[in-house]
Amino acid sequence: MLSAAEELANLIRQRRVILFVGAGVSMSVGLPSWQTLIEHMAEELELDNDMIGPPDASYQMLAEYYRLRKGGLGLLRDWLGRNWSVSREKVKASRLHRLIVSLDFPIIYTTNYDRNLEVAFDIYRRDFVKIANAKDLAKASQDVTQIIKYHGDFDDDASLVLAETDYFDRLSFDSPLDVKFRSDALGRTVLFIGYSMSDMNIRLLLHRLWQTWKRSGYEKDRPRSFVFMADPNPVQEAVLGRWGITVLSEQANDPEEALYTFLSKLKHHMDQL
Repeated sequence: MLSAAEELANLIRQRRVILFVGAGVSMSVGLPSWQTLIEHMAEELELDNDMIGPPDASYQMLAEYYRLRKGGLGLLRDWLGRNWSVSREKVKASRLHRLIVSLDFPIIYTTNYDRNLEVAFDIYRRDFVKIANAKDLAKASQDVTQIIKYHGDFDDDASLVLAETDYFDRLSFDSPLDVKFRSDALGRTVLFIGYSMSDMNIRLLLHRLWQTWKRSGYEKDRPRSFVFMADPNPVQEAVLGRWGITVLSEQANDPEEALYTFLSKLKHHMDQL
């Protein structure tokens, strides 16, 4: 009988898996933290620490205030475009990005704003198409890997899901990219990497996906999906298990090493099939 990891590797080999990539993958190549974004907005808005709240203050709420004060997010988007990126050399040196490209997923969703995935595909000369809005959807090829910028792209200010209102608008789960994700995920396995399950946005996404299947009357026929977690706990495993999500993990000294080991084992299983 195949283990969960072997089953997943077999599905990846059949190109029946969607990869969903979170901030942990981008942080592995040195992208700034959300706290850096909060500090930049506070400086631009001339706010002191008492006014922006505790260290874990919501960057979404502060970005909403930034939009109100500045009349838009254009300046912030420009700053993010300059600072929320790393060199091509760092992406090329990233073991995680090399593995992601080599696993050859047909569809990759990412909530990251940066261009690291696109750069990695370009470095390894693998064709891809980027999708960040409805116009991109209309032109997208089905013959190459689709990289869907689920929370937007720096090339399109209107696509960015950054401020609190943007996130609230996405709660309806009916934007063009949401409709595409529901369609893609109904017939495929989804693998989530680089996320903390304390992230309410990704947990809402998982819950909505489970609801879609439950309402269909065919919940038992849903393709198995997976979340990689470097440090899972019984509470998270139980909640995710109820939603039909299997938690996979690896023992390692740090989350980046754990994820690398996990992806390496998947690649090894694929090569052995």
